[in-house]
Formats: sequence, structure tokens, C-alpha cells
Amino acid sequence: MEPKNLSDISEFFLMGLSTDPELQPLVFGLFLSMYLITVAGNLLIILSVSSDTRLHNPMYFFLSNLSLADIGFISTTVPKMLMNIQTQNKAITYVGCLLQVSFFYLFGCLDTLFLTLMACDRLVAICYPLYYTIIMNPRLCCLAVLVSFFLSLLESQLHISMVSQLTFCTDVEIPSFFCDPPQLLNLACSDTSTNTTLAYCLLAVFGGVPVSVILFSYSRIVSSILRVSFSGGKYKAFSTCSSHLSVVCLFFGTGFVAYLSSALPSSARKSAVPSAMYTVVTPMLNPFIYSLRNRGIKRALSKLISRRVLSEY
Repeated sequence: MEPKNLSDISEFFLMGLSTDPELQPLVFGLFLSMYLITVAGNLLIILSVSSDTRLHNPMYFFLSNLSLADIGFISTTVPKMLMNIQTQNKAITYVGCLLQVSFFYLFGCLDTLFLTLMACDRLVAICYPLYYTIIMNPRLCCLAVLVSFFLSLLESQLHISMVSQLTFCTDVEIPSFFCDPPQLLNLACSDTSTNTTLAYCLLAVFGGVPVSVILFSYSRIVSSILRVSFSGGKYKAFSTCSSHLSVVCLFFGTGFVAYLSSALPSSARKSAVPSAMYTVVTPMLNPFIYSLRNRGIKRALSKLISRRVLSEY
């Protein structure tokens, strides 16, 4: 089979989660429901934070941006998957594949950096409470979000550059429901050693560094909590971190499994399920975790819903 450069390929084929025609309606209904729940849940988080002045602080500011990134993250992959199932057409154009790669890493990196900023926020709030308002001032928070966006944009452009240098054979069937760069590396006919090295470097910088910062933050937080003399203070301090810690474990746990699975050619087909957990289930669960485990969000949601009900009457 003659290699064909990516610029000569007009489309790829996304094989999806299942090739069984009888399962397609079930998959369509399931992912459509999860997509709508995710968008609605994260929009409610954003509306709740913006409508309640008591939530106008750095922690909820970062949470709102995390919810916005989650909406973009799931919107990058699921709508195309639903359209392919509905039209019975597995094709995605060359430009569409590049756009998926770009937005996937843009919003995925934003999620990582916002979770890191939230860990730093909890570190300052618990370990340096007297300096919290000075350190976590509005200007610094806005600057942190802006820097996170530009770093995420940089990573996404580096991944596009990496994908654009690949050479493929005529078989361009991607064993997933979106254009996953590790899967594209596995399909390439040319030497991918340089691309693989770059991918691991990007993973170390944009994945390893945030994880290290989060681990450092929580080690300091745990050390500070253990020094609290009364149990009520320990519980109150830990309760402010429980929601964030749950989301961190869910996001990085599923992300690690998805990346490891997609990087192994022998299990390429099986990697679609971990990828779905990472790209679809995690953004869907984040609003539930924060709304069920956070008193401020629950109070704001109750006010928002009651205000909506009263306005209808």
C-alpha cells in the first residue's frame, strides 16, 4: 500500500464505539442524553455562581471557568459522533479532524490547568488564610485564567503541528469516535519516533507539572489540617476540598487510563471505552459532584430554581 501524505487525504473514518447496527440507536440515545445533561448541568453551575454574590470569590470563579471548559470539551467530540450515527456516515473531513485535535487539547488542557488553580486556591485558603484576599486578588485570578488559555492554545497548536507531519497509508480508519492523536500515531506509516517523543514531552509538561502542583498542594493541605486541634475544624477544612479532590481523581484517573489505552496498538479498539469515560462521563459528573457536595452551590441552585418558579407564576 502506497503511503499517502495527510495533505492528500480528504477524510478519515471514525469507527465509533460499536459496529453493531442494532446497538447504534442505543448508543445514540445514551450519548445524546449524557451530552444534554452535561451542558445543562454545567450551565446551571455557571448561572448559580453568577447569580449569587456570596459565590463571587476565586474558588467559584475557577469553577465557572472549569464548567465552561467542560462544555467545550464534550462539544468537541459528541455532536460529531451523534451526527455520524444519525446519518450512518463515519467520515470526518481532514479539516474537521484537525479541528477536533485542536479543540480537544485546548479544552482538555484548560480543564487540567483550572483544576490546578483550584488546588492552589485551596492551599492558600487553608494554609495562609490571613493572606488569602491579598494573594488571591481578582487581578491575579483573571491573569491566571488568561495565562491558562494561552498555554492551552499553545499545546493544541503543537499537537496540530505534530499531526500535520504524519504520513498515512490508504487505511485511515480511526478505532475511536473522535480524532485521537495517539490513535493517529498508531495509524501512521512513517517513522513516528520524533512525534512520540514530542507527545511525551507535552504530556510531561502539561500533565506532569499540574499533577505535581496538585499533589504538592494537597500534601501541604493535609499537613495543615492534621495540625488543627479540634475535629470540627478538621472536618470543615476538609469539606472545602472534598468536591475538588473528587473531580481531580476522576479527571486524571480516567485520563491516564484513556491515554495509556490509546497509546497501545494491541488494544486500539478497546481504548474507545476509556476515551468515552474521559471525554464524556467526567464532564457530565463534575456538576453533580459540586452540586451535591458543596453547600454554596446547593444554596445558589435552590435560589435560582425557586426564583425561576416564582417568575412563572
